[in-house]
Amino acid sequence: MTFLYLSVRYAGIGYVVMYMLVNVPTISTTDTVSLIVYNACSWMSDIVNAILGVIMIARLYAMYQRSRKMLIFLIVIFLAIRIANAVMSAIITMQTLGEELVLSGIHQCLNVYAGNTQLMVSMTWMLDTVWEVLALCLAVWIAVKHFHELRQHSTTGIIRDCFTVLMQTHVSYFASFLAISCFQIGFFSPTLSADQYSLDTQIYLGVRKIFQIVELFVLGPRLILGVREYHAELVANYDTAIAMTYQERVHVSTSSSV
Repeated sequence: MTFLYLSVRYAGIGYVVMYMLVNVPTISTTDTVSLIVYNACSWMSDIVNAILGVIMIARLYAMYQRSRKMLIFLIVIFLAIRIANAVMSAIITMQTLGEELVLSGIHQCLNVYAGNTQLMVSMTWMLDTVWEVLALCLAVWIAVKHFHELRQHSTTGIIRDCFTVLMQTHVSYFASFLAISCFQIGFFSPTLSADQYSLDTQIYLGVRKIFQIVELFVLGPRLILGVREYHAELVANYDTAIAMTYQERVHVSTSSSV
């Protein structure tokens, strides 16, 4: 988990740097270099999505009390979706071309999608959405079952436990993914797709890119960091309780000896 966390965290730095390089005029004047950097960004986002999928499988596996059937089910669905997305991403990369465009005397390299590339892009988003919705439904189901059991065995209500932390991080991550999906679906509207290089469309794509960076490289690592912070809090509270108990025993023994 530490390796996965560091991979996602520092991949975000490389992703942002490469995305900025694509928009630098001195870099984007070379069609080949700009297209390579753009494809590298696309593949990096796919790799990070795969890493986040592994993290999600580990979380659900723990939430379902290490159920072997659930683990096999999640791995089969995850591999089927990732393999299909990898094949379509490879086709999209081969069908993406770079063309030079001059705007106000500045040479820019623009990506041109040939064939049915737009259809495959939408299909990859649909498959990712299926995976995220499935993960959310499984997490909500087991969390509701867990909270119901807590309510039956506790007269003081539901206390904050690890399931609460898992659901908080999961819901915030899914909300960001849902926002990106809405932006992606909206981009296929005739109004935006008709002129992809207009100012309104570029602003729209910029806002979508910000949500994507936040989801992948901020909320994604929080899937691990939130649980670790919870465990660190438990350890700190446990150490505090041990110290207080020790002080009380010392005080009682000193008072009895006096």
